[in-house]
Amino acid sequence: MKLTRHFIALKAKYQATEHQDSSPDSPLYKILKKLDTKARLGDNEFEWLINSELFETIKIFEQQEATREAEFIQLKAKYQATKHPDSSTLSQLYLILQKLDADEQLSESQIDWLEQHQLTETLDIVVKIEQTRHFALLKVKYKVTEYEDSSPSSHLYKVLKRLELENQLSEQDINFLKKRKLTETIAIAYEQYASTLKSKINLGEWLSESEIDWLKNNGREDIITVAQQKHFAVLKRKYGLLDPGNQLPFETFYTIMLKLERKERLDPLLVVQLIEQHILSHDGKILIAHYKLEADFYEQEFHRTGHKWHIPTASSYWRKANEPEQALKLTNQDLGKIKESNLKSAILVTRGAAFRDINKLDDAESCARKAIDYHPESYQPYTLMGAINYDRGEYLKGDYWFEQAKQRGAKTEDIDDEIKRVVRSTKDERKQLEAVEYLLKKDPQQYAWAKSYLKKQLR
Repeated sequence: MKLTRHFIALKAKYQATEHQDSSPDSPLYKILKKLDTKARLGDNEFEWLINSELFETIKIFEQQEATREAEFIQLKAKYQATKHPDSSTLSQLYLILQKLDADEQLSESQIDWLEQHQLTETLDIVVKIEQTRHFALLKVKYKVTEYEDSSPSSHLYKVLKRLELENQLSEQDINFLKKRKLTETIAIAYEQYASTLKSKINLGEWLSESEIDWLKNNGREDIITVAQQKHFAVLKRKYGLLDPGNQLPFETFYTIMLKLERKERLDPLLVVQLIEQHILSHDGKILIAHYKLEADFYEQEFHRTGHKWHIPTASSYWRKANEPEQALKLTNQDLGKIKESNLKSAILVTRGAAFRDINKLDDAESCARKAIDYHPESYQPYTLMGAINYDRGEYLKGDYWFEQAKQRGAKTEDIDDEIKRVVRSTKDERKQLEAVEYLLKKDPQQYAWAKSYLKKQLR
């Protein structure tokens, strides 16, 4: 139906409404789609238009062709290729010049074509464009984008190319960068050289005295300290960190794992940052250990201070640590002794979520409804109700509750994340497929991520 509407719209746009066939399989549909992208028609397609007496459509194509021919003339002048006699838009030269003008890199075969046709002036422009593009990429990589000179003849370009190829710079190059206050570039150069020395160590090679002196002078004792590296490798295996290329930041992870070994809490802001950067996985052993520490800390704080707001916090961490039973044990409170309605609601929400974790959906719903009674303006119990109904396969009801949550302040992306978790955690393949098909039928763009589960089912 959608394709048919598109076909009808194209027929109107390109004055082909006289043609009666509206099937997407019609040759006309393919032709009109090409016209709409300003693609050139083949001889058979042009002949088909003539035989079908679609003269207005032909006129539009001829106008496009005239535009292309005019563009070709301009491009030949711009890129000094006027000595090439071919003026047809089917020419390989036209395609090459279009790519150049779109700032796209030419293939080796296209460069060979220019050489074969002795278009040396055009080739000079290509080389300069490629060098300028390469220089711009290096400036971004080595953080010198504020440096005004963008010419490939710049000495800075030579320095950055050496840095790219050799991973280190001479003293003369360093002095050049220092004079121009390019301190970040120097820092990157030092880091690349340090990485080179790390690779030598990983390969079992010995460092020379000059290399060791460089490490000491630049504060890189971490590379020298083999014991730390070995310990780091042991901890990586213990906490299940896959790091085949030794790419994980040493200081960050080594510090984190040492703290976990000593049962010390991590900096929550650092943890959030690492999660957002996809450095730490939600279900990885490091985060599980972190969640257990946090859960234990807040539970102990509750027992120490009697401050009941620690209850939902600790319960939430127990759930993240995959220990919903601990969350249920902690939230088994006499709510009659609690005055604040919003606190009662918060405890019930996290308790209901823990019941969801162990698939006790009736108990989870009971908690959610009580939470709504205590604090009807909080979106969290409504989100919980939506998730429970999705767990049951009652998607329309789930959407109703999710909408209620949004009206009370829940973010759309948080609701979507909750739906993703439901689909991901569904073990029953039939139910998972049912949920995926519902979401894709509801909004194929918003829930495009669900298509991956269809592919999984087909394997």
